[in-house]
Amino acid sequence: MDILEKAKNFVSEKVANMPTPEATITDVDLKGFGLDGITLLAKICVSNPYSVAIPIGEIVYTVKSAGKGIVSGSIPDPGSLKANDKTMLEVTVKVPHSAVVSLARDIGGDWDIDYLLELGLIVDLPVIGNFTIPMSYAGEMKLPTFSDLFMGKSEPEKEAEK
Repeated sequence: MDILEKAKNFVSEKVANMPTPEATITDVDLKGFGLDGITLLAKICVSNPYSVAIPIGEIVYTVKSAGKGIVSGSIPDPGSLKANDKTMLEVTVKVPHSAVVSLARDIGGDWDIDYLLELGLIVDLPVIGNFTIPMSYAGEMKLPTFSDLFMGKSEPEKEAEK
């Protein structure tokens, strides 16, 4: 084995054992319901094991329901990860009404939509280059009823708060 081959093996072993940032979706909330659609707010906790801040190149997202992609998009240049610390990120996802209406068969009697949120956090790591941290979160969106929209809370909900 020549010296070049040994150097290549050494570098590839070191890169393979390098710690990488880790991320988890801690919560997804229904942020708003308006004329333009439903707005989801995903909260992400990202840990950076390096002693330097790491720039986030982009966050890509897809919302799926009933096996179909209903909305996807990206957030360019959302900031950077703090050195040797955890960074909390908030990702806002707008789901248009047309996409929600197309899922009417999934709503059924419980008036909710089961969904899967897939996020990819693309960070620029030294030596390695762009690295995508994949995450996913399964949940359900509870849709407001007509009485919620026009009259506020229903009587049973008001009684439960007392």
